[in-house]
Amino acid sequence: MRVKYKKERSLSTIKLLAFYTLATAILLSGCTTGSAKGFPTASNDYSTLKWKSCHGSFQCATLKVPIDYLNPSLGQFDIAILRYRAANQQNRIGALVVNPGGPGVSGIKYALNAEYSINPKTLERYDIVGFDPRGIAESSPIHCLTAAEQDRFLASDPKPDNQAQFAQSLLDSQSFVDKCVAKTRNLAHFSTYEAAHDMELLRLGLGEKKLNYLGFSYGTYLGTLYAEQFPENVGRFVLDGAINPAISNEEQSILQAVAFDKALANFIADCPKHSDCPLPENATSAFFINFFKRVAKKPLIVQTSQLVQQTSYKLAKRLSDQSVDQSKREITEGLVVTGTASALYDDVSGWPLLRRAITQGLSGDGSGFAKLADSYNGRNSDGTYSDNQNDANIVIDCLDWQNKLSNDVIRADAIHFAKEAPVFGPYVAYSAITCNFLKKSIHYPDPKNNKLVLNTATPVIIIGTTHDPATPYAWAKALSTYFIGSRLVTLQGEGHTGYARGSACIDDAVDTYLVTGAIPAQNLICKQ
Repeated sequence: MRVKYKKERSLSTIKLLAFYTLATAILLSGCTTGSAKGFPTASNDYSTLKWKSCHGSFQCATLKVPIDYLNPSLGQFDIAILRYRAANQQNRIGALVVNPGGPGVSGIKYALNAEYSINPKTLERYDIVGFDPRGIAESSPIHCLTAAEQDRFLASDPKPDNQAQFAQSLLDSQSFVDKCVAKTRNLAHFSTYEAAHDMELLRLGLGEKKLNYLGFSYGTYLGTLYAEQFPENVGRFVLDGAINPAISNEEQSILQAVAFDKALANFIADCPKHSDCPLPENATSAFFINFFKRVAKKPLIVQTSQLVQQTSYKLAKRLSDQSVDQSKREITEGLVVTGTASALYDDVSGWPLLRRAITQGLSGDGSGFAKLADSYNGRNSDGTYSDNQNDANIVIDCLDWQNKLSNDVIRADAIHFAKEAPVFGPYVAYSAITCNFLKKSIHYPDPKNNKLVLNTATPVIIIGTTHDPATPYAWAKALSTYFIGSRLVTLQGEGHTGYARGSACIDDAVDTYLVTGAIPAQNLICKQ
């Protein structure tokens, strides 16, 4: 199993669809002052959008984009678009394109919840436009694993402790890549760099003079790549939960592991304040290290009673009739680690769920960790998956970020990861192995690691949360120096991203900027 935590917005603090309950990176080229080489202009037919009613009060369209912008003869991808019309069309400012992150998370599903995820001041004045970037959900999706294969992959050993386990992890990674290559054509053309070019065609299709954009987490990277290629077309841009575009794959992995360890330490410190805290007195991170080791030897179990509670009687009966005994699903080390990490995305809703999951886990019951991990992985209660986010996450992440280390060096470096982040470091350390196999299979070029300072047509707001586990605060500070004239808005608190998570200070700054164009006079610090 390849462990690298998705950089996507935590959606648990707003009312969203069930499959988004809880938490649900460089290919750069030189900065230009015009269209990138090979990029089609407005005179081309790519940007035509034909809207039709869908999902009740929404509108849908399909955007045709070149698979390869340097070789249009290769064909086209279909990009799914969804629009929520502004309530005040007479005073409408324009379209606001949104992206929740990932990579691999559906912008369509996020836009479907515009009434709950965007504050009323902004919602009234903008059409909210979501799209599934190439390779994701409804947009020419990447396919690798079946649902059953996904189950095995996500439950497999995420931390090889000896040579035999390391050899098995290599076989698992190669098998994953082989299935991706066999099932998905043009696999080398699903990068975020290319998705940023698609977003320029989307701007043209929407008829917008400039692109207004609200990007969360990995969506900030998409926005950054767009701004680098089309700085003169940048409208009102909010980049929340920022990715540092001038960082190596190795640095990204270790900093993220350290951030998750810090978030876990904050959870441990907070736990005794609650009557349902399952941790022993004066607990440290060693509790989780030992708990994970215990689960590795003896997985937790989800019993039939929990399945009946989560599903209908008929579905539970059908599951029990299958050849595989679903009534005793094993919740392995990999799922427990993922469930623990996912809970750290949001202290308000995630931390209570983690306390309950630990309480159950100490008695051998894995239902709490199953709920957390399944929500994060997009797994439905019947064993199917809501979309292809797990396949897309791995492939796109590999295409976006350059890895320079061999698999043997990666294994050796795991010692350093464990020293810097004792809990999550040993799991994140092996995340680049799959990318090594993918690059050998499809021979995509190395991404360029630029450190350019961008002077955009409109100043940009960048938001960072001080104890963000998925996108460390240092990344937001770094991105704010990347954009000339930007403003860094800091949320002092826990969790992932800042907008629409309960801070009036953050929300007022963002909504005022989006509605009036007025950017804060200076960098702003807000409290949770």
